[in-house]
Amino acid sequence: MTCRNLIIILGDQLNISSSALQGFDRKRDKVWMAELPEESTHVWSHKARIALFLAAMRHFRDQLRAQRYRVSYLELGTHPHKGFIDALESEITASTPTRLVVTQPGDFRVLATLRTVAKTAAVPLEVREDTHFLLTLNEFDAWSTKRKAPRMEHFYRFMRQRTGILMQDGKPYGGRWNFDAENRQRFGRGGPGTLPKSPAFKPDKITRQVLRTVEQEFPEHPGSLAHFDWPVTPADAERALEDFVANRLADFGPVQDAMWTGEPFLFHSRLAAAMNLKLLDPRYVVARAEEALKEKGAPIASVEGFVRQILGWREYVRGLYWQHMPGYLRLNALQAEVPLPSLYWSGETDMRCMKEAVGQTLEYGYAHHIQRLMVTGLFALLLGVRPQHVHQWYLAVYVDAVEWVEVPNTLGMSQYADDGILASKPYSATGKYIQRMSNYCAGCRFNPAEATGENACPFTTLYWDFLMRHDAKFADHPRAGLQWRNLKRLSASRRSAIRRQANKVKERMR
Repeated sequence: MTCRNLIIILGDQLNISSSALQGFDRKRDKVWMAELPEESTHVWSHKARIALFLAAMRHFRDQLRAQRYRVSYLELGTHPHKGFIDALESEITASTPTRLVVTQPGDFRVLATLRTVAKTAAVPLEVREDTHFLLTLNEFDAWSTKRKAPRMEHFYRFMRQRTGILMQDGKPYGGRWNFDAENRQRFGRGGPGTLPKSPAFKPDKITRQVLRTVEQEFPEHPGSLAHFDWPVTPADAERALEDFVANRLADFGPVQDAMWTGEPFLFHSRLAAAMNLKLLDPRYVVARAEEALKEKGAPIASVEGFVRQILGWREYVRGLYWQHMPGYLRLNALQAEVPLPSLYWSGETDMRCMKEAVGQTLEYGYAHHIQRLMVTGLFALLLGVRPQHVHQWYLAVYVDAVEWVEVPNTLGMSQYADDGILASKPYSATGKYIQRMSNYCAGCRFNPAEATGENACPFTTLYWDFLMRHDAKFADHPRAGLQWRNLKRLSASRRSAIRRQANKVKERMR
């Protein structure tokens, strides 16, 4: 049936207030959504990630239909299309729209594909601003071009001032812009203690069917669906938010960087997936945290640390992604070329920290930011893994991974492949950092204080090897120079011993 506008809704655009739906004419327009094998196989996606997207999409489809939107929906396994191009071309042939409409995608690859299809079909494509975000891409560009070296901290302060969030009489609420000093604590010897029980999101009929489909269509993909328990509707996402604000937010800040064996979630919100699929509006999330501070007495350090992740990092990395794509994906400033070790897909290793972080990732499709940055990401950085391999793994295995947020965090912050566009220095550390922030090292056969010998911690060995490999680049770096000055204290014989040990580690990783 012919339509005026064919509204393309992507899997991470599941909000009824989407700009693509503005002005929708129920008699003349149509929504098009598609579940396509290519979207789960262009990286070897975790089963839970696939299931989350599909379950949320099907619930959104039903929400649209209940509100009398005309929807053309392709369910996995019920149509012949493998990829986006042939599926959309088929729909254009059937519907003969006069225009294609889409909200700005979160993936450059998808945007490029849409433009290709529109050009081939000779149908105009209208790409609308994504109003889910607090700042437009043009506004981000206007801010960043005024600065010689844009940094997230400066951007975060700009956003606080622009929005009035956590501001009081033109000054930061609590008298400081951030409370990092209070928010880098570790657990005591007794660990996190009794943790609040997480809300349960028992799969309904639609989600149960999705879980069966994923097992049937992607049996060899990594990960497990045994613990699938993610919000897939706006109502569920709001319930998860309310639980976090009531039961976790107060304790979140001080120990947000801490890790503990057998405790994958701790006091973290796990709301990123819901926000990235647009089940939750970030304005509402931030407002609820701010209300908890001003009306319920939640600690400023916790509220500020949480707000910074949304108002600061989330908006900042999106701006950088679109500003530097598509070239960003090819960056490799440290010339790292080692293949990603198989342990990232199996979790099989005698490094206890890696076993914990990778193991819970494969089990739940989740790890918190320090497990990603300072365990799995740190090991890849020190080993010299090709950053594109690391990117593909992160995009594949985490349920909250959408390219606009994952690429800058992986290639930039974690792997320093962008030569300082995002982070001012590499996040390199020995195994002592992990020992300080977790109990992972207790009982591990490796000693984080040793760089050579039978009990040497691979992180510590590779740390010194990393410094030696990149001495010429960072020896005089204004922020990283201290680390490289410490390298100068090592004798020639000590350096040789570390190199030999590092080569053994690298050999084991092949």
